[in-house]
Amino acid sequence: MVTEEQKLSEMFEIIRGLGKELKIQPKTLNALTLDSSFDKDLGFDSLTRVEFISRIELHFKIKLPDRVFATADTPRALLREILNASTMQEARSIHAGEPVAQAISMAVPQRAETLLDVLDWHAHTHPDRPHIKFYSDDEQEKIITYGDLKEEAERIALGLQMLGVKAGETVSLMLPTSHDYFFSFFGILICGAIPVPIYPPARLSQLEDHLLRHRSILENCRAVILITVPEAKAVAHLLMSQVSSLQKVITPNELQTQQGQVLYPNRLAEDIALLQYTSGSTGKPKGVTLTHANLLANIRAMGERINVDSNDIFVSWLPLYHDMGLIGAWLGSLYFSTYLVIMSPLHFLAKPERWLWAVHRNRATLTAAPNFAYEICLKRIRDEDLKGLQLHSLKAVFNGAETIIPGTLMRFYERFSPYGLQLEALMPVYGLAECSVGLSFPPIGRGPRFDKIDRVHFMKTEQAIPANDNEHALCFVSCGEPLAGHEIRIVDMNGRELPERHQGLLQFRGPSTTCGYFRNPEKNKILFDDGWLNSGDFAYIADGEVYITGRQKDIIIRAGQNIYPDEIEDAINKIDGIRKGCVAVFGSASHERGTERLIVLAETHESRMTNLENIRSKINSEVMALTGAPPDEIVLAPPHSVLKTSSGKIRRDACREMYERGSITTVRAPWLQVIRLLGISLIPQIRRGLRSLKASSYALYAWLVLITLALPTWLLVQILPRLRWRWRLIGLSTRVLAFATATRINIKGLEHLPPPGTPCVLVCNHASYVDGLILAATLPRPVSFIAKEELNRQFIAGHFLRRIGAEFVERFDTQKGAQDAKRITRLVADGHTALFFPEGTFSRIPGLLPFHMGAFTTAVEAHVPIIPIAIRGSRSILRAGSWLPRHYPISISIGEPIYPNESAKLDPWRSAVALRDHVRNHMLAEIGEPDLNYEKTVRSS
Repeated sequence: MVTEEQKLSEMFEIIRGLGKELKIQPKTLNALTLDSSFDKDLGFDSLTRVEFISRIELHFKIKLPDRVFATADTPRALLREILNASTMQEARSIHAGEPVAQAISMAVPQRAETLLDVLDWHAHTHPDRPHIKFYSDDEQEKIITYGDLKEEAERIALGLQMLGVKAGETVSLMLPTSHDYFFSFFGILICGAIPVPIYPPARLSQLEDHLLRHRSILENCRAVILITVPEAKAVAHLLMSQVSSLQKVITPNELQTQQGQVLYPNRLAEDIALLQYTSGSTGKPKGVTLTHANLLANIRAMGERINVDSNDIFVSWLPLYHDMGLIGAWLGSLYFSTYLVIMSPLHFLAKPERWLWAVHRNRATLTAAPNFAYEICLKRIRDEDLKGLQLHSLKAVFNGAETIIPGTLMRFYERFSPYGLQLEALMPVYGLAECSVGLSFPPIGRGPRFDKIDRVHFMKTEQAIPANDNEHALCFVSCGEPLAGHEIRIVDMNGRELPERHQGLLQFRGPSTTCGYFRNPEKNKILFDDGWLNSGDFAYIADGEVYITGRQKDIIIRAGQNIYPDEIEDAINKIDGIRKGCVAVFGSASHERGTERLIVLAETHESRMTNLENIRSKINSEVMALTGAPPDEIVLAPPHSVLKTSSGKIRRDACREMYERGSITTVRAPWLQVIRLLGISLIPQIRRGLRSLKASSYALYAWLVLITLALPTWLLVQILPRLRWRWRLIGLSTRVLAFATATRINIKGLEHLPPPGTPCVLVCNHASYVDGLILAATLPRPVSFIAKEELNRQFIAGHFLRRIGAEFVERFDTQKGAQDAKRITRLVADGHTALFFPEGTFSRIPGLLPFHMGAFTTAVEAHVPIIPIAIRGSRSILRAGSWLPRHYPISISIGEPIYPNESAKLDPWRSAVALRDHVRNHMLAEIGEPDLNYEKTVRSS
């Protein structure tokens, strides 16, 4: 039996071993205590913590709760979790359990007119019947019965009524997947109010930015109450001064403290049951108004199509703020007495195999996910994680909410058919929030149907002519026929209905359709067309079944040819070095050419020049093969550059806007640093040995010139419409400033930079405020600088950086930092060139500070080269904490690409460490400063 002391000793050895790899100061490692902070004392960034937790789990053969990643910041806290954790064998053994016993098949509340009628019927008919089984962080299952749901919801409703919430008012719900979410949702309905689900915070220690993003939603829906978690309350109160209608920010526990009798207002089928805000790109939010009648009509129609009854079991990890998870998974299960087994999205993303084991363990018959989730399973689940898995119970595996890739369906089937998955269970479906959730489903038990059509004919004439089975054919997947009571038609741009196999705009109508967007008359004019609703999707009908071909706003028209981004994205996703599911292809208007330019935005981890060139070449080849011409521009970006909706859809319109405003590339600096960066280029030549008075005079002159040039430069950056123009402006301003100050900038190694469109990661030493601006002036094209999140909240710097395409990363919130790292990796995988300052800050003390691991793990994961850039002389121009710039020449050395070693796939962490050491040695040789990796320094930025 391993004692607590032994486990503590072994944990310390793991920490010290990782610390040595990171070259943490030996005295820091030797001074390690139970209360040392992984963050503050050891400097573990998000990616390091991921590696650390993985090593702990493997060493002790345990499974730690997902929350440990975010909450355990000391050895003491981690030891507590280790002692309480179940072993991997024990955790696997629970997968062999039996599903919770259900009663015999039950009837359904056919006469119910509202969701509250449905809950009342179930709570009266079988109050003790299990409704939801919830997986918590420790995977201990907790059951919610229909009686529990009604009882706890009434307590929430009473609390809202005591606060004065009136029928018809809106209450926003910002909660993670939890018991409180279910209770609060129905509590809002019981008191007569309208629930407005919004995205909950992923991390509880960094909430302000997240809440401010929801301000426009709260303003649009005129929310009077915001229900959230306790950790969000303090920051959420800031919204009350910005949202005039918001009266109270409160937690579910606070609402449940009231005593009394809840009052049930009169409720009608035509009353609004939900405001579902769609995942748009930017600008004014769109709140889809859905009545009780809409929701029940859709739930009943979907249930009829797939023959749902109370013996079915639905496993879902889908977020409850999204219609597929909220309506399709939960409310549908509620109506049909289907047993719902639910876990949080974080549980799935942390260990995707949990989803499949939940199916196995509960003998689930139904489950659903967007296309990207199936790709995650294919990519991240190991064969050893599947021993004993059985999926034969599944009768319907829905794939919807985003573009369905035919190849994904077949690869998923081929991978998991040995575990009992039937091809007939795969169901590609189509729906949208404006139709509650579902619009067209294929027959149950048939399996997917694919349609291969002549590519060239379709792109030129929009007619879907069947083609021979060849690699150049376009392939679309059927989403079946409209649900009962619903209609679909395909029309041209003039509203004329088209025959079968002709592509046009998909319009629909039926009892599930919304009456419009809440308080948004401009969007409603676009939505409605003489009794029909515009879906915004292109499609064609063949043999009565619907084939979705793309979003109206996403299809690119170049030189009279229709180009479909989905198949281009799918092809690029298969290129080595590109992050799967992290490619956006979109059009950007070219006024000079009178047509659209085809832009490819692809995330990659690659950083080496040759690898980036290779990726660009492959992208060009794929696009040429599919469209007959290369893309107009390839942007290779670090992870998380490609914007997605809450359900994982590629937000091409948002990516287009980001591209056109130049916010894909970044400059790394605080808001005050922006002025200093400009100022350093404007400062006249200052000779060594000048007396303090002369230096001060020079500094005053420099600041006057800086202010003279900074304001028009800043304003022009806000005004200029194109990223390249803004980049050229900054470079020109910097060169003018360098000329005015007689600052000589020598650069060598430009030939080592890859051609445009080839992904790579650039890493540069950070010695002064001026580094970013120097690079902007000397690099031949825009790159994606990586900047700290604090700058995004600063007015001057924030506006400036966003306009030049900054990507911001969180430094202090571990989980958010990990998410940012993944986002940047996807940006690189999509083809962007990312530029990191791996030291993360700079010091007035000469020397190279310890490196963070982000740039190197990005390069390894994206399979791109790293190109080291060494700046020499910038520290002498303006040291940290100094306001007196000096004259000094600048030299920039661009090294040859450094590729991840061959073992990167087998051991990516060690490959990243080796890459870091190689880059560090190169920089030390170039900058002529000491190695501070083992020196305790006071950093400033």
